[in-house]
Amino acid sequence: MLSDTRVVLIADDDEFFRLALKSILVNILGFTHVLETGSLDEALERLGDRTDIALALFDLAMPGMESAASLGAVRECFPQIKVAVVTGSRRRRDILLALEAGVHGYVHKGLGAPELARALEKVMDGEIYVPASLADLPALSDEAPTSLAPPGAVHGRAASLTPRQREVLQLLVQGKSNKEIARNLNLGEGTVKIHLASLFRNLGVNNRSAAAVAGLHLLAREDQDRRHTRTSNLG
Repeated sequence: MLSDTRVVLIADDDEFFRLALKSILVNILGFTHVLETGSLDEALERLGDRTDIALALFDLAMPGMESAASLGAVRECFPQIKVAVVTGSRRRRDILLALEAGVHGYVHKGLGAPELARALEKVMDGEIYVPASLADLPALSDEAPTSLAPPGAVHGRAASLTPRQREVLQLLVQGKSNKEIARNLNLGEGTVKIHLASLFRNLGVNNRSAAAVAGLHLLAREDQDRRHTRTSNLG
């Protein structure tokens, strides 16, 4: 059992699973403070608001989570936090994407409480936990292709942007600074940086200028599509 006081974040839109996971974290692993969120955006904002989170657990099926690759921004912005996926997916592609994003563990929800606790304890001890059955799972070529677009396919990535990322992008296109974006959206500057890092990944760009250009084209394209739809409906 962990002996020191630690704060843990659970990001999962299944309230009942959060309750069960919280019980394991508190009663078996000794965490004294558990933060709960139901979407990726909420999780990012909590991470940006606090500096005492030791462990963050993410489901892959919650709102805002395009794929395990979305966690790359979390690892980049919070290298000191242990990050693990706790999900119902057994797909090899999800596991490999999570590991590529830099997570410290990939835990299946189907594990019993003792096994799940041991997996998370290994993560907290600095080990990388992956399912023992990884070698028995279907190869990538045997699975359906993911919806991830290639880096340059900006329009194809539009659907993967969360509502908060869209708000940040609109203000970025307007030339707003991080401080101005934070003020407009009532967020901390640290939280804005996290959303920008995730936004850059989703758009396949490396900096603010490239994101602003990509966003300008994206928003213009969407506006054109909306006008075309209205014209078609009137016709």
